[in-house]
Amino acid sequence: MTKRFAVILAGGKGERFWPLSTAEHPKQFLSLIGEKNLLAQAVERLEGVVDTSCIYVITSSELAEVARRSAPELPPENIIGEPVGRDTAAAIALGAALVARQDPEGVMAVLTADHIIGDLECFRSTLRDAMDLAHSENLLLTIGVKPSFPSTGYGYIQTGEHLADAPAGTVFDRAKRFVEKPDAVTAQQYLKEGSYYWNSGMFIWSAASITRAFQAFRPPLYEMICALNAAADRRDFDQTFERIYEGLEKISIDYAVMERAENVGMARGVFAWDDVGSWPALDNHFTHDDAGNVVIGDGVTLEASDNIIYSKDRLTAVIGLSDVMVVQADGVTLVCPKDQAQQIKELVQRLRQDARYARLT
Repeated sequence: MTKRFAVILAGGKGERFWPLSTAEHPKQFLSLIGEKNLLAQAVERLEGVVDTSCIYVITSSELAEVARRSAPELPPENIIGEPVGRDTAAAIALGAALVARQDPEGVMAVLTADHIIGDLECFRSTLRDAMDLAHSENLLLTIGVKPSFPSTGYGYIQTGEHLADAPAGTVFDRAKRFVEKPDAVTAQQYLKEGSYYWNSGMFIWSAASITRAFQAFRPPLYEMICALNAAADRRDFDQTFERIYEGLEKISIDYAVMERAENVGMARGVFAWDDVGSWPALDNHFTHDDAGNVVIGDGVTLEASDNIIYSKDRLTAVIGLSDVMVVQADGVTLVCPKDQAQQIKELVQRLRQDARYARLT
């Protein structure tokens, strides 16, 4: 019987959640929403779909021990630390090699550790249906989430002809094209048109199908998979992967494969989903006061509206501000308009170049 596997990507730096998220303790290990951190939630939501022995986490070598503490139910050897970050294509190729060593016919879901997903039974059902289809067909599947508003923060997938209906109800379409994050006018057009879905960054395929895709479009990644499959034991596997990995190009799976392959399908995701990419995302997950403020921790406001205030270790007071984020964490204070949240990453990169502040990032 073909096994189901999951590869959870957990190597990001989470820079847009600075100052709470730092290089030593990035977003995926924070309890931003709920009691458990985001990686622990990603593992937990696979219950009943993938056995814990078949779940792999790929993170950075510096964060491997933190990941093991976050997911103690997983075998320690299933948490792999990359020696260098090479974006999602290399991490997925590594995951495909790990899966193929257990089961050459195995089907794998590629997930990330920084998503918030509601309607868990619907999510699990979608994942099962997609894995069943990926087992029976040579397809590279992704999950597109039906948009609920004209987001400019997500990429989109345009769907083509209908592919299949699963017995449990999941609808599959041909993925016609992937498009970048749109401007507000274009996003509104996508919502009205109806054939565009948010690109969730979740994928399902057999290890064999994605290996063939790497062979066609990214031969160095295919060659790495072959070398890892030929490794005699786990020690040889680890040494081989560390030797090859640094020389790989840095490229996402979308650019490397998904935008080039012709056998790409999309499962329609009708569950609640959010890629928690930056502080403004918390607006969707916390109760607002009468003035529209989200206050997490110890904060007070006066004549202030539609702000996000995060201050768990001390009192933070905000007067007369609107549409601003005020974050107090680890002795650092950030004040930033919500609509400039994407610039936090640029600020962090600048701080890392200054010896006075590098330790804070």
